[in-house]
Amino acid sequence: MFGIVLLAVAAGQAQAKVDAVQAARLGADLTPLGAERAGNAAGTIPEWTGGVTPPAHYQPGMHHPDPYAGDQPLFRITAEDVERNRNLLAVGLVDLLERNPDYYVRVFPTRRSASAPQRIYDATRENAEKAELIENGNGISGAVAGIPFPIPQNGMEVIWNHILHYKGDQTRFINNQAVVINGRANLIKRDRYIYYIYNREGMTPEAMDNTLLYYRYHVTAPAKLSGTSLVVQDPLDQVLTTRRAWRYSPNDRRVRRLPSLAYDSIQPDTSGLATADVVDSYNGAPDRYDWTLVGKREMLVPYNSYAVHQQGIPYDQIVLPKTVNPELLRYELHRVWEVEAKLRTGFSHPYHTRRFYVDEDSWQIVAVDLYDAKDELVGLQESHPINYYDVPMFQATLETLYHLKTGNYFVDGLDNNEPMYDFDYPMSPQDFTPQALRRAGN
Repeated sequence: MFGIVLLAVAAGQAQAKVDAVQAARLGADLTPLGAERAGNAAGTIPEWTGGVTPPAHYQPGMHHPDPYAGDQPLFRITAEDVERNRNLLAVGLVDLLERNPDYYVRVFPTRRSASAPQRIYDATRENAEKAELIENGNGISGAVAGIPFPIPQNGMEVIWNHILHYKGDQTRFINNQAVVINGRANLIKRDRYIYYIYNREGMTPEAMDNTLLYYRYHVTAPAKLSGTSLVVQDPLDQVLTTRRAWRYSPNDRRVRRLPSLAYDSIQPDTSGLATADVVDSYNGAPDRYDWTLVGKREMLVPYNSYAVHQQGIPYDQIVLPKTVNPELLRYELHRVWEVEAKLRTGFSHPYHTRRFYVDEDSWQIVAVDLYDAKDELVGLQESHPINYYDVPMFQATLETLYHLKTGNYFVDGLDNNEPMYDFDYPMSPQDFTPQALRRAGN
C-alpha cells in the first residue's frame, strides 16, 4: 500500500553539534524542529506547512475538538490481512493484532499537525550549533528550551530530543490510569502537576542548575488510596544527580523518601505492569543502554488521536478487557526515526532490547517494541498523541503498555470526564518539596 524507506545512519556517539551550513537547513528544507519539510514521493505523506489550525469554535478549556473529524478511514488492518502491511507496523502491533482477532487498526489520511511555539523553533536553531552530549551521553551542554539535536547523528541524540521536546511550561491535569488484569480494569484518579525547567521561557543553561522538571500528584480515587501523594525532582543529568522522590501515605501520615523511582523500579499502584522509565514512553537516564540509530522509515503509527480524547466518553468504553477500543484510535503514515536500545552488561531490566519509533515532526515517541533477555517480544508501548493547539505542543493524550504474553495491559491519561488541562496553573519549585507534600497531607 505504502512504500517503506530505511536510511542507514552511523551509530557512533562522538558527533554532536552541526555546522552553520547544516543548521541553516532548519526552517528551509527541514522544518524548524528538523523534520523533512517535503512530503514523500508517493504523495501519501504531505508537506509540513506549520501544523494544525484549531477549529473556529475552539476555546481554551475545552477538550480539544477534532480538527480532522471529517476524515474517513482509508482502510482497516485486521489479523487476517496484517501480512500485507507488516513492514509498516511495529512488531508488537502485529503481535497484538494476531493475538486478538477482534482488534483492528484504522488508517486515516496523514495530517502533519505537530507544532511548537516560535521561541522553541528559535531555541532549536541555536541549539543545533551549540548542543553536545557530555558524560558519555548522560547529559547535554549548550542547549536550552528547544530540541537539542534537530539534525541527529546517533541514537542517544534522538532519545534526548524526545525527553526534552516541548511539553509546555507548567501544567495541572486530572486524569486516570487503568490497570487491566485478566480483563478487569481498576482505575486510579490522580490530580497531577508538572513544572518544567528546561523549556521555560527565558531559561538559560546556567539557570537550570541540572534540573529538568518537578512533578507531583495526589490520588483522589479509589477511596482506599485517596490522599496518597508523590513528589519528584527530576535532574537533567541523572547520573550526576539521581532522581529524588518522596511519597506520602495517609495511613501513617508520613512522608518517606523512595530509594529509587527510575530505570526498572516499579511505578507505585500499577500492579507491577509499569516500570518507572516507561512514563512518556521513555524517561530518565540513558546510561544503562547502548543506543543505535537504525535510520528513518515510513510507518503506520498512532497520530491525531482526538477521537479518544473527547469529553464525556465513559472509561469502560475506552478500556476494553483485552485492548483499548480500536474504534476510537487513529493511525497515519509518518516518517519516524528508529532507535534500538540494548541493555548494557551488568544491568538488569525486564526489557533487554527496545525499539523506539520517534515521530520526525515532534520528536514524540509513538511506539516501542519491547524484548526480554531471550530476545523474545514481550510488550508494545504506544503513545496516542494530539496537538494541544492552544499551547501549542504535541504529546500523548493516552499511553498504553501491552504485556503481550499475559494479555494484561496498562493505560495512562484517561481524562474524558475530568476538566481539561490547565497550562497556566500557578505553581513554583517550592510546591515540589517533601515539606510541601507533608503540608498537603495534613
